[in-house]
Amino acid sequence: METIVQNTHKELVEKSKLGDRNSQYKLYELYVDAMYSISMRMVGIKEDAEDVVQDSFIDAFKKINSFKYESSFGAWLKRIVINKSINHLKVKRISLTPIEDHEYHLKEETPEPIEKIDLIKVKLGIEKLPQGYKQIICLYLIEGYDHNEIGEILEISTSTSKSQYHRAKKKLIEIIKGL
Repeated sequence: METIVQNTHKELVEKSKLGDRNSQYKLYELYVDAMYSISMRMVGIKEDAEDVVQDSFIDAFKKINSFKYESSFGAWLKRIVINKSINHLKVKRISLTPIEDHEYHLKEETPEPIEKIDLIKVKLGIEKLPQGYKQIICLYLIEGYDHNEIGEILEISTSTSKSQYHRAKKKLIEIIKGL
């Protein structure tokens, strides 16, 4: 029996659309930990991530009638959390490093030989990145967005997303080597 991903938790979503608080709470319980992890990677401060997640669930349940099963409920909610996290950072005026002047001076580099890298060092390295670099790394490597999508989310050009990712990756490697 094949399950369509978009219809995951359909019964809970439909009951939530009708205002059933128990179903909303069950959806909350199912997704709160994953959404907190996403927000925490983006904003980096526990209390801020908690606030973002709470606001995201409130917005999601207010707008749940607009959910049309074009994706899974989790993917829809994840997009809300990511957008709220980015908006939170914008309010705090944490911006990306402007590099528009430099984007045409980037050259293709040959990849360095891959070594075994300790996952703990990678996580520590990501935490030490400047906020703008951390956003790009999280959206691209961890959340799986492509540069076009990142450009839309962060309201930057695709080439800026690519160059930011390139610089963030170099900085991350430098940090990891120093650990």
